[in-house]
Amino acid sequence: MHFEGIPAFDAAVMEFIQTHFHNPVTDAVFPVLTTLGEAGLIWIAAALVLLCFKKTRTTGTLVLVTMLLTFVSGELILKNIVCRPRPCAAFPDFPMLIARPDSYSFPSGHSASSFAAAVMLTLRQKKWGWAALVLAALIAFSRVFLFVHYPTDVLAGALLGTLFAFVVYTVHKKKLEKPLADR
Repeated sequence: MHFEGIPAFDAAVMEFIQTHFHNPVTDAVFPVLTTLGEAGLIWIAAALVLLCFKKTRTTGTLVLVTMLLTFVSGELILKNIVCRPRPCAAFPDFPMLIARPDSYSFPSGHSASSFAAAVMLTLRQKKWGWAALVLAALIAFSRVFLFVHYPTDVLAGALLGTLFAFVVYTVHKKKLEKPLADR
């Protein structure tokens, strides 16, 4: 399997994954995992559950704010500036396990929303955050495995989501540290 015409890093990682990771179990599991990340639904559902309890309401709100900022910057701005075709569009004869998305590839929205939510959860609720990070990493990996994103798309999405999680978390902490008279 050779992916010519794309950056060497992307080609090497994609060749390795496509050659060594496909089997009946992964071919069944990764489409399900990627569906969990569709439109950030698993993370939105988690945030909505957190909103239902006074103790976790702030965390739920911060997850939603982080995801919104990540969505706007990644899906609405960056994807339309970069306009990178997906690998499944660049290599149309490649066999697919899921439907071919028709939007642009960079950055990965699944990875961005997953890491935005998972990093915020880790910063706020360490007990659940680590499990969320594992799920986020699996969802991100699924995008390369399923041939709908390049590895650099996934890395950029993960970095974007992580960046916004830290920014929102820091701004929230600074707001709490201000004396009442300064608000």
